Amino acid sequence: MRADGGAPVGPGRPDGTRTIAEVLAEARSRIHRLEPAEAAARAAAGAVLVDTRTGDQRAADGTVPGALVVERNHLEWRFDPDSDARLPEATGHDVEVVLLCDEGYSSSLAADSLRALGLRRAADVIGGFQAWRAAGLPVTPGGAAGR
Repeated sequence: MRADGGAPVGPGRPDGTRTIAEVLAEARSRIHRLEPAEAAARAAAGAVLVDTRTGDQRAADGTVPGALVVERNHLEWRFDPDSDARLPEATGHDVEVVLLCDEGYSSSLAADSLRALGLRRAADVIGGFQAWRAAGLPVTPGGAAGR
């Protein structure tokens, strides 16, 4: 344990650094997280549902009908209302964006990143695509059997 009461610093780990678990918990403390059914209802009411999974994940497991595909490495540029690379859906800082990754981890970090850009209504789906599919919500099958 560090003298300041923080998490122990592992061998070779610099002071002041955090584990990914700590980073994730901090991000989640700043965003709204939605159960899959609530996310589907928000999308039906006009929120932009965004699938940030890789092409390989979508090909293997399937897609969510109507979801906008923006892979994680392009997200901030596509949704920053001030970016020259923004999508038409990036109508302003008040747009409701619901992010979906595979299991609900990277989407939490992504939603927090959008929140930092001023998109205060950015949220993510608890459990991601896997929870969406398990909840029986609409999915277009992929080319490989699901997990």
